[in-house]
Amino acid sequence: MAIYMKFSSLRNVLALTTVLVFTSNALLHAHDVAAEMSTAAQLLLKSLNEEQTKAIQFEFDDELRKDWQFIPMERKGLGMKAMKPHQRGLALSLVQTGLSHHGFSTAMQVMALEQVLHEMENGSAKRDPAKYHLFLFGTPSADATWGWRIEGHHLSVSFTIVEGKQVAVVPAFFGASPAEVRRGDLKGLRVLAQEEDLGRQLIKNLSVKQKEVAIIAVDAPDDVINGPGREASPLSPAGISSADMNEAQQKMLRELIEVYLGKVRGELADGDRKKIEEAGFEKIHFAWAGKISPGERHYYRIQGPTFIFEYDNTQNDANHSHVVWRDFKNDFGADWLKLHYEATEHAK
Repeated sequence: MAIYMKFSSLRNVLALTTVLVFTSNALLHAHDVAAEMSTAAQLLLKSLNEEQTKAIQFEFDDELRKDWQFIPMERKGLGMKAMKPHQRGLALSLVQTGLSHHGFSTAMQVMALEQVLHEMENGSAKRDPAKYHLFLFGTPSADATWGWRIEGHHLSVSFTIVEGKQVAVVPAFFGASPAEVRRGDLKGLRVLAQEEDLGRQLIKNLSVKQKEVAIIAVDAPDDVINGPGREASPLSPAGISSADMNEAQQKMLRELIEVYLGKVRGELADGDRKKIEEAGFEKIHFAWAGKISPGERHYYRIQGPTFIFEYDNTQNDANHSHVVWRDFKNDFGADWLKLHYEATEHAK
């Protein structure tokens, strides 16, 4: 008994040490990314003239910080079109500090699809690969609380940095129209192929009984539900839980989750991955709505205690896809900012 207790205690200590090391490393990594973001943003600001600086920079608590959109529209912020070539390079350098290689590539392909739409719509002026805007909220510095966003048609990713130590990466939205380019120079391009294919693979691999729980509606909603203009919130019905999946199905679910997490820097994704696991992988649910066959209206969501990923492909004969990642407590760094403000209040 004594030997078992010693072993059990040692195991608990090792487990706790592992968690502390992971947490410490994640914080250090986030701090490193925050520093890179600050440096990149400062370099961009140095390159801008007075008019450009006025266009790109807002107070941290400006209401625009949470007013994100993904539709084609006239935007505030500083557009790529209004930048000189070297400034565009510095702007994209900032974007690269937040996204992974895959995420940055996805963002660039989303922008490229604007040229496809421009040609499909007979030279429509609202379709322009340069109509993507950058916003800075607050003043970037090594230990500051500030934020930034890259945004345009089918792309809106917000980053919030708290005291130069923590970086929130949501809301994050990507879209693709066409979801599959079927003519022209980019024929065959499917920007969000993994999200669609892995989601369909998972629903197809569920048993008849499992599908009865997972499929929540015979038709898909017209768009993602946790889009702009609303607080991130859990949705019901939730679908099938990962606890009710077999090992192979759980592996597919994990692969699909990684596609969403994998769009941001690995150091940042680690923190969200840890939070998802701590809340309980068995509590994650997968829900599908609409048809299963390609080319027909379909939608799915992956929902855990702390987060939701949504995918929708219903518009333009199911050739127009949207994906979004929201955090129920930490959108725009809300959870961390609450702690930050409480600590600041106590310090006074």
